[in-house]
Amino acid sequence: MLPEAFAPQTRVIHGYERAYRMAGRGPVLLFLHGIGDDSSTWLDLLESLAGDFTVIAPDLLGHGFSAKPRADYSVAAYACGMRDLLTTLDVDRVTVVGHSLGGGVAMQFAYQFPERCERLVLVGSGGVGAGVHPLLRLAAAPGAGLVLPLLGTPPAVAALRGFAGLLRVFEDTDLDYVLTRYARLLERDTRSAFLRTLRSVVDWRGQVVNMLDRCYLTEGIPTLLVWGTEDSVVPSGHALRAHRAMPGSRLVLFEGAGHFPHRSDPERFLEILREFLAETPPAQYDRARWGKLLRAGRPPQQRLDTAEIPDAPTVSSGT
Repeated sequence: MLPEAFAPQTRVIHGYERAYRMAGRGPVLLFLHGIGDDSSTWLDLLESLAGDFTVIAPDLLGHGFSAKPRADYSVAAYACGMRDLLTTLDVDRVTVVGHSLGGGVAMQFAYQFPERCERLVLVGSGGVGAGVHPLLRLAAAPGAGLVLPLLGTPPAVAALRGFAGLLRVFEDTDLDYVLTRYARLLERDTRSAFLRTLRSVVDWRGQVVNMLDRCYLTEGIPTLLVWGTEDSVVPSGHALRAHRAMPGSRLVLFEGAGHFPHRSDPERFLEILREFLAETPPAQYDRARWGKLLRAGRPPQQRLDTAEIPDAPTVSSGT
């Protein structure tokens, strides 16, 4: 399919422009990017999948070509925004693929609108534990807005590149990609939206939003977890926590990959995603069953204290 087919389009929702990429035909896949990123992170995958699926990749509010207003940037608000965008596109049900922050939004979408979620694919996802890289905790601290503009300057980018290995923020394969995103922090509106988004999910103690207490509700929703074993942004131990808390979920670890496994090995990611889509039937929402799950609550044997789970799984791959 021609690259022009994936050029950003916009819809005005609640008075704000929402940018998105959409192409293809067939069952709908919704791709959600991480904080500070945009829909272009998925482009290679979109081109490969558009022959068999309708692919939609929005720029979340405050990111990419979408508006950057003074607004609510919580994961719940993002989930509502995805529902509203899909409604304007006449799309009722989707398989949601979310990376990092987008994974947290994907889980929130499935929680708030289970009737619209057919499957979940979580990639290095936030929202399944407190752990997160210390630099993100610092960025969420008061006064960080005064420092962030400096990160996009050439001297700061050079320094970050030089100290990246020492700080273990990103793997080499991720670093260049992330540094191009840092440059956007020079723009005031982008920086403001980044801080509002980050502070809605992270504080000095780590991640604030934790879906582990509601993960049992994914029973009946086919769920795939994909993580890099060397992810230092959202430690890969979170993958095991989520896998244990999500009944019937599949877990695949990319040995040696960092926070962007879908970019470090796109061919393998695509193969795993296609296999998952082919082998799992879409979830069918049953209100009575959902009510039964809620009344039963989280299984008593499922502990939320996961300190005994290491941050680095010893296995390299599997389901």
